[in-house]
Amino acid sequence: MEFKAYLSRNAKRMDKLVVEYFNRDSNPDIMRYLYQPLATYTSNGGKRHRPLICELACQAVGGDPECSRSPAAAIEYFHTAALIHDDIADRAELRRGQPALHKVLGEGLAINSGDLALSQVTGVVLKDQQLADAVKLRVLKELVAMTEKTIEGQAMDIGWSRDGRFDVTIDDYLVMATHKTAFYSGGVPLAVGAIVGGGSEAEVEALRDYGIATGLAFQIQDDLLNLIGKQESTKKDFRSDITEGKRTLITVHALQHSSRADELVGILTEHTDDPTVLARAVELLLEAGSLDYAHHYAIGLVHEAQGKMRGLIPQSIHRDLLLSMADFFVERMS
Repeated sequence: MEFKAYLSRNAKRMDKLVVEYFNRDSNPDIMRYLYQPLATYTSNGGKRHRPLICELACQAVGGDPECSRSPAAAIEYFHTAALIHDDIADRAELRRGQPALHKVLGEGLAINSGDLALSQVTGVVLKDQQLADAVKLRVLKELVAMTEKTIEGQAMDIGWSRDGRFDVTIDDYLVMATHKTAFYSGGVPLAVGAIVGGGSEAEVEALRDYGIATGLAFQIQDDLLNLIGKQESTKKDFRSDITEGKRTLITVHALQHSSRADELVGILTEHTDDPTVLARAVELLLEAGSLDYAHHYAIGLVHEAQGKMRGLIPQSIHRDLLLSMADFFVERMS
């Protein structure tokens, strides 16, 4: 089974696991202002690849997938919190085609909802009676480190925008994106899955390295899709990375290689949503070869990571699904 089919077959199962905590019997106003809107928001959860790869990593080292339930949910709760807070920081209007939570609840209640989701990153693991205390402690250390790394990357991203920084290098971008995205979208889900599955230290680190490399490739491809994706082109937030002036690998490369860098900076600082101007920005990125550069960079990351993992993790259907995950990340163009 290829990874895309695996996601399709298992996403709804993960939906139930993740939303379960927020569907609780509580005070009606607490439900109205917190749990119900958070459950609705969380249920619009995309492909659920993070909790599913945590489960796969557990199985790839010979573990019981039931042991990965709480860590998998914890990582998805972190993702929920990060999206809520990120949308507020970016002044985003939409999330997966639906109004961003702060547009529904207001900023105060949305921040509060994100805080609750963040609290469950550790809370759901602490309450898990299946995991031994020593395993819980190790998992919690991973989740705390993941949170710190993501916040560090977010600080770089927001700081560059606040200060109007366009002197960012490709190496700067890679540090930011690795911290902001790759740890929690790949590295930690796989490492934690291997830990609860009883994997060896070598297996844990091999899966962590694979997850970081493929998580970075995932982010680069997301940035490409925001500019040229067929499905994305039908959505209101198409090319919003340009509107928001984001420093992606694509724009950083273009600013270093385009003969019209000044024009591109002008568009990125204008914060326009005019489709004609956004299309002009994409033309400049194409002329600089930046879209091809980013796509080839992502493919290179994936191929190197796949080669390393094949030599370190025993062959199984679960390992092979993780290998096909990397191909899915860089081949999805619609």
